[in-house]
Amino acid sequence: MSVFTPTETQIAQFHKDGYLVVRDLFTSEEVALLGTIGKADEELNSHIAKRRDLSGGVTTLSISNDLGDDIYSAIVRSRRMVDTMEMLLGDEVYHYHHKMNMKAPFVGGAWEWHQDYGYWYKNGCLTPDMASCMIAVDPANRENGCLQVIKGSHILGRIDHGKVADQTGADMERVNVALERMELVYCEMGAGDAVFFHSNLLHRSDQNKSPNPRWALICCYNTRSNDPYKQSHHPSYCYLEKWDDFRVMEVGLKQAAQLEILSGSH
Repeated sequence: MSVFTPTETQIAQFHKDGYLVVRDLFTSEEVALLGTIGKADEELNSHIAKRRDLSGGVTTLSISNDLGDDIYSAIVRSRRMVDTMEMLLGDEVYHYHHKMNMKAPFVGGAWEWHQDYGYWYKNGCLTPDMASCMIAVDPANRENGCLQVIKGSHILGRIDHGKVADQTGADMERVNVALERMELVYCEMGAGDAVFFHSNLLHRSDQNKSPNPRWALICCYNTRSNDPYKQSHHPSYCYLEKWDDFRVMEVGLKQAAQLEILSGSH
C-alpha cells in the first residue's frame, strides 16, 4: 500500500480553494469492505437520524462521537487521514465526530447550502480551524447527489445560518452572490476517492434521483488549539492515537467476521 502524503502544492491548493480531492485514498478492497460492513452493521443503523430538505426529500445519516474497534474508527485514526489533516490545518488534530451519510436510490434527500462551522460555531469552537474528509463509499456523481462546493468560499468567513426544513442552512442572499462571483464545483468521485474540506467552505448536495446509492463516510476533526470553551454534543480535545494504514483492513476483516458477513455469509 502506498502512503499518501500531501505535497506542498496540494497544501497550497487546499488553502486557496478550501478543499482538496485525493483520488484512490482508500483501496477498492478497503472501500468495498467498508460498504459491506456499513450495510450489515446493526449498531450503525440503530443510530440513524433523518433530515428533511426544502423539497421534502429525506436523507439519512448515522453520527458517532466515539471511537472503537471498528473499521470507521480505523479510518478516522489512519495516518493517511490524520497526518494529512495536521498538514492541512497546521496543528495537532483530534476526532470531533464521524458520520455515515446514506443517500438511498430515488429517495435520498438533498443537503442545503451550509458551512460546517455554521453548526460548530455554536458548540464553543472559537475559530474555524477545523475540517472534514468525505470518503466515497459508492461512486458519487451529479445523478446521485455528489458534493457541490463553492471554490474558495472559505475565505468569506462564517456566514449566518438559520433553520432550513430539518437542517441548518446558510444565508442564501450571501450564497447567491458567492455563486455569481465564485466557481461552483461538482466533486464527482469514484469509490475510495476522498475530499478534504475546510469548515468554512460552502457546500451542498442534490437529492439522489438515480437508481444507485450514494453512501459516504465523513470524518470530522478539530485542532487541539481550538479546544471548545464549553461542552456540547461533540467532544472536547482528547489525544488521537494514530494507527498505521494497514489496520483499516485488519480491523475491518475482524469486524466482518464478527458480523458474519465474510464470504457472503449472514
